[in-house]
Amino acid sequence: MSADTAPPNAVTAVPASAAAPAPADDAAHILVVDDDRRLRELLSRYLARDGYRVTTAGDAAEARRHLKGLDFDLIVLDVMMPGESGIDLTRSLRRESQVPILMLTAQAEAKDRVLGFETGVDDYLTKPFEAKELSLRIASILRRVAPKETAQAQLVRFGPFVFHCDRGELRQGDEIIRLTDRERFMLQLLARTPGEPVARELLAGSAAAANERTIDVQINRLRRKIERDPANPVYLQTARGAGYRLLPER
Repeated sequence: MSADTAPPNAVTAVPASAAAPAPADDAAHILVVDDDRRLRELLSRYLARDGYRVTTAGDAAEARRHLKGLDFDLIVLDVMMPGESGIDLTRSLRRESQVPILMLTAQAEAKDRVLGFETGVDDYLTKPFEAKELSLRIASILRRVAPKETAQAQLVRFGPFVFHCDRGELRQGDEIIRLTDRERFMLQLLARTPGEPVARELLAGSAAAANERTIDVQINRLRRKIERDPANPVYLQTARGAGYRLLPER
């Protein structure tokens, strides 16, 4: 399908349609949730040609039905939908699931992105967007959550917490502390160079995002999980002009 047949103000630069190969047995399974039927079909075909297994839903209720019976590796979720919004669905899912969520929205203001990150989304893409950019962002998220064979088998302790760098698991005693994909990514970067500052660009995942309030929102959310007094952090400290650093026990 050519770009000029795509829903207006949604997705552009989609290559001509071609038959999608059968997905591999271990292909990532993506749930696309959007009330625009043509956009769902367009993204489904495009992602299938990239080798993903794709399931679609037209609203939050249909998405919930799929989630009850299937395991997904990532959700592509529209913000504005009739009934339950994408923000509301994310807030509900984050009470019980760590599945990565890439949010699609026509709302381009920084406050809207901040709200999404505060709710627990892992990445944000503003409409209109290039189909290739969506594919690259999905691949980036999936790489971050995939097990890293070469990751250091390292334990970092701070206060009552132990962070397993190799599998991105944070524990307080026998309890596993739930982390979003972004929080896990940031902790792994910080824990691999304990005591040393990590630049905002690295923690944000891109230089553009590092200049926005979103990285501060994510750091503050992580501090609320590990600090007794998030306003006066002991372990996750600001390195003025350099980024942030994690101070573990020696």
